[in-house]
Amino acid sequence: MSAVTAAAHEPKPRQELDSVVIRFAGDSGDGVQITGSQFTDTTALAGNDLATFPDFPAEIRAPIGTTFGVSAFQINFGARVIETAGDAPDVLVALNPAALKVNIGELKDGGLVILDVGTFTARNYEKAGWTTDPLTDGTLAKYRVVKIDISKMTLESVKEFNVSSKEGLRCKNFWTLGLVYWLYGRERAPTITWLKDKFAKLPQIAEANISALNAGHAFGETAEMGEIGSYVVPSANLESGEYRNVTGTDAMAWGLTAGAQLAGTKLVFCSYPITPASTLLHSLARLKHFDVVTFQAEDEIAAVGAAIGASYAGSLGITSSSGPGVALKGEAIGLAVMTELPLIIVNSQRAGPSTGMPTKTEQSDLYQSIYGRNGDSPLIVIAAKSPADCFEVGIEAVRLATKYMTPVMVLSDTYIVNAAEPWRIPDASALDSFPVSYRDDPEGFHPFMRDETTLARPWVKPGTPGMEHRIGGLEKAYDSGHISYDPNNHHKMTMVRKEKIDRVADDIPLQQVEQGGDSGQLAVVGWGSTYGPISRAVEQVRERGLAVSHIHLRHLWPLPRNLGDLLKGFDKVLVPEMNTGQLKTVLRDQFLVPAEGLNRITGKPFKIAEVESAINDILGS
Repeated sequence: MSAVTAAAHEPKPRQELDSVVIRFAGDSGDGVQITGSQFTDTTALAGNDLATFPDFPAEIRAPIGTTFGVSAFQINFGARVIETAGDAPDVLVALNPAALKVNIGELKDGGLVILDVGTFTARNYEKAGWTTDPLTDGTLAKYRVVKIDISKMTLESVKEFNVSSKEGLRCKNFWTLGLVYWLYGRERAPTITWLKDKFAKLPQIAEANISALNAGHAFGETAEMGEIGSYVVPSANLESGEYRNVTGTDAMAWGLTAGAQLAGTKLVFCSYPITPASTLLHSLARLKHFDVVTFQAEDEIAAVGAAIGASYAGSLGITSSSGPGVALKGEAIGLAVMTELPLIIVNSQRAGPSTGMPTKTEQSDLYQSIYGRNGDSPLIVIAAKSPADCFEVGIEAVRLATKYMTPVMVLSDTYIVNAAEPWRIPDASALDSFPVSYRDDPEGFHPFMRDETTLARPWVKPGTPGMEHRIGGLEKAYDSGHISYDPNNHHKMTMVRKEKIDRVADDIPLQQVEQGGDSGQLAVVGWGSTYGPISRAVEQVRERGLAVSHIHLRHLWPLPRNLGDLLKGFDKVLVPEMNTGQLKTVLRDQFLVPAEGLNRITGKPFKIAEVESAINDILGS
């Protein structure tokens, strides 16, 4: 372990690293998420590829100093392609004993631990559940440890600003950030600019935080920290273009907005707050200049009802929620299926059932999405694989909903919503438009006449002269649109609604193989946010000569036309999912393939090593 002295030292050359995983951890009031976000933005400006994993408690304010209140932010950044937030951190910054207790078990052997020993008191040990002193009992023996009284040094760095002790300690996340900036050669200027903008009306607070940031950086320059050293991570060789950091929330908001622009229709977003979906409402509310209307309803049912009403009126209605809220919306989604109106439902999945673990990730709403309504009520289901992928998925949802006059369920999850990665900003002029067509010709019109190719019914704005009509939840006659209780008509309408969704498979790409050949020993099939861990695991086993391929699904219902034949080209199929095996069951049902599941329901993303181990077990390698 390394003690720290304040003696000046001669700077040593920085050691070059290919990639680094850092985890910041502290109490939920320590500003850990801001620290991580600022490090992420600065790292993106340095040209590194990156992936992040914010992990925070569900409680608004858990008891201070307890393990229940620990908030963490992990970032994996490097000079190579980064696809996950990293299996295990190389560096752990622990701002109190509880943060150390929750996270130390995941640090790599020989990893670096930076501790705020000013918080390591007997009282805080008790609240965190330590029965011995982790600084002296051997807990940290296999790690490199830097012990600094960050709390004390932060207060010293801000004393000239006449802030209270409580306000001063709120700056310790920026002192810590300054130190880590020095360790990895990051620039402070972007964070200083951000602080000045953030606290423009509170300049004293801005200057205090800037002073703490600079003090932490200066400490790294002048303090002797044993053999810890300093590092540099070169920029990544990314495809040329203009990039920005993007979370899944922002990319989804922009994708839906772009889709509405490409369709030539107004976007009306109706939602009710629920973790982790609430931030989509916040993002879309900032896009009013793109003809976006947002509405916060009094409950989930009102939100989806308003969205359906918007679609009936000729706009594109969109709603969002997480699993519990989507369950409440179920009857109304069935109404949208029956009335055949375009509707997009964005489900940001979280750990369930019921309230479950509101801030933890999961993929357990696939059954709900495909099957979870009364009656035969088919709809389209698509899923994003990463934060940046949400942009394209949002556009695709708009295209399919408006072309086929149907609800589309868009699956994201807590990890994708909160995580960030670099996104290459596309050329908007190169995006293909798909303008909607509102029928205004009354000749031969009835509300359920159909397009010969898509089977979609016409979209008519209320008030169009000569085209007055009625739709609703009661069954309608195929030939007139009038209410009908005829048994044969109900069978026919049910089969037509099914066939309409089935035909979508002719309008989506054939399934491609992400890595490997289209036949071999094993296909690893994933969907959603398992993309990164599967991709890296398959890459690593292929380097050992194993005939393993990676197939990742965006379109989950209907499935791509060629998927069944593709899967039958492999001896075995492995499906890693953060649920008990929902896609595995769908694949077995649809294609009679002997798919095996790899199931982890921990509230955290898969690790690369978990997928690689499962591949080795299946192939006996």
